[in-house]
Amino acid sequence: MTGTLAGLMQDDFPLTLQHARRRMRDCHPSAQVATLTSEGTARASFGDVSERVDRLARALGRLGIEDGDRVATFAWNNQRHFELYMAVPCVGAVLHTLNIRLFAEQLTYIVNHADDQVIFLDDSLVPLLEPLAPSFAGVRHFILMGDPARPGDAGSLPNVLRYEELLEEAGPGPFSYPEVDERQAAALCYTSGTTGNPKGVLYSHRSICLHATASLMADNLALSRRERALVIVPMFHANAWGIPHAAALCGADLVMPDRFLQAEPLARAIEQERPTVAGCVPTIFADLLRYADDHEVDLSSLTKAVCGGSAVPRQLMKDFQERHGVRICQGWGMTETSPVATFSDPAEDRGHDERYWDERALQGKPLPWVELRLMGDDG
Repeated sequence: MTGTLAGLMQDDFPLTLQHARRRMRDCHPSAQVATLTSEGTARASFGDVSERVDRLARALGRLGIEDGDRVATFAWNNQRHFELYMAVPCVGAVLHTLNIRLFAEQLTYIVNHADDQVIFLDDSLVPLLEPLAPSFAGVRHFILMGDPARPGDAGSLPNVLRYEELLEEAGPGPFSYPEVDERQAAALCYTSGTTGNPKGVLYSHRSICLHATASLMADNLALSRRERALVIVPMFHANAWGIPHAAALCGADLVMPDRFLQAEPLARAIEQERPTVAGCVPTIFADLLRYADDHEVDLSSLTKAVCGGSAVPRQLMKDFQERHGVRICQGWGMTETSPVATFSDPAEDRGHDERYWDERALQGKPLPWVELRLMGDDG
């Protein structure tokens, strides 16, 4: 027999976020999203979230959002932002997460360069965006997200709609999602870590799905339906390192801190919600360590905490592990690498000698999906 033999397995399956959305609904409806609020913790099951994602998909159509349109978010890590993560790409549009930390002129440039059609924003962030609204050339609506029982002040924002009202008007029932190509753009992030104006990075559905699958591996985050992920790394920056997508895929619970990023509410959330995995940057971890050292705080539920954004101090890793039993692992990546590219989690079979901590301070080994990209299968 000559020539190339084709495999017989049914592997011609598009890697799109619609697969993750279906798994949320069908395989993991009892998984939970917990969002910190000023009154306590708001909770919703993946089943509830999936029903709201269907409503949101219908609402996007009523707003005139079409295939390839950019839909922006200006929001903290919370349940509504997670719903947008799933609905916008699954209707064929592109989710554009606006970084709330950028300078005003950078935000204006990004919104106009991306040609954003609508912006979903948390009501607590209105004061940041309100002065810039007149400079956004193509934005047709601002959709305000918040507690419907206490609607936030929209200020002078034009063409304001309310998120919960949109979902209520959209009505219940399944939504018929369009067919989406796996190489189609799903998300857009701009990085200011370059010269000149920020540069936009488009993530395909395939890229996000491969990255999410890699996050389930034992030598990476090892997310599974048995885990609870505390997502401190911002959803407005590099897709929150892909943790929300990975959780949707495997059914891990999500703990969302919203705007409560100080050490005290984070420590309280760890004690109460018992997350097993966390994603964070060194500055917030350093604040959390100081607070935990000064108070009786139980951080023992955290079996793995990935830290990135900048080099993780070796002493920070040692202090967390020796005083609180929290194992911090260093990750590295860029907006342009989807984003996590390497992960450092060396074996502990020789004890905690200096060589061990030297290895822990390294950026680690490339993740398998990065090698796929290097071979050309980059989605």
